[in-house]
Amino acid sequence: DGSDKIWFRDPDTFEIVREISVTDPGNGNKAVRNLNELEYVRGEILSNVWFVDKVARIDPQTGTVLGWIDLSGLHPFRSATARGEDVLNGIAYDADRDRLWVTGKLWPSVFEIEVTRA
Repeated sequence: DGSDKIWFRDPDTFEIVREISVTDPGNGNKAVRNLNELEYVRGEILSNVWFVDKVARIDPQTGTVLGWIDLSGLHPFRSATARGEDVLNGIAYDADRDRLWVTGKLWPSVFEIEVTRA
């Protein structure tokens, strides 16, 4: 819903079974608002943040941001006609082949990325 909350639901009943608030210890434990696209990857939740060129790596038990994936280098490939709405807005994980894909709203391309430790 664009907040700092992530809800976990029972797959059979769709009832909410728990929720976490996402906070960033690197920013004074402030809430990370505008969470958008979510993807579960190798024991972490990945989420883009609306109008930010980074993906948060979130601990699914605590909601703590474990780190950030900086995708600002993809910005030059955005559409020249999008007028500011061409934001990072898509994460997909292929678990069978261990591949991560990202794209954005009105982006002309989808990118396969490899996440490495800085």
